[in-house]
Amino acid sequence: MEEISKENQYFQELDDNTLDLVSQTFKALSDPTRIRILYLLSQKECAVNEMVESLNLKQSTVSHQLRYLKNLRLVKNRREGTTLYYSADDQHVLKLLKESIEHSLHC
Repeated sequence: MEEISKENQYFQELDDNTLDLVSQTFKALSDPTRIRILYLLSQKECAVNEMVESLNLKQSTVSHQLRYLKNLRLVKNRREGTTLYYSADDQHVLKLLKESIEHSLHC
């Protein structure tokens, strides 16, 4: 019974900013396109055109989702000449993603 009280106390102490960030993270992981992009970037760094080809998506779709993910600091980029290469930027979120995938495969 004491453990339940500690857990409830912990959750009651979450401030609005933390709740908002957690909600944004789960929202990012709730979209199938963003999941596909993050999963690909968890395996390797990619340019937009490579993601378009690998995921069979439109360039505008990939760019829009990358902007969304970058604003949340879930992906980062680096420039090489005129090409931007993207990679995952949050190992905690990648761990959540991989755990969710493993869970789904065992259901």
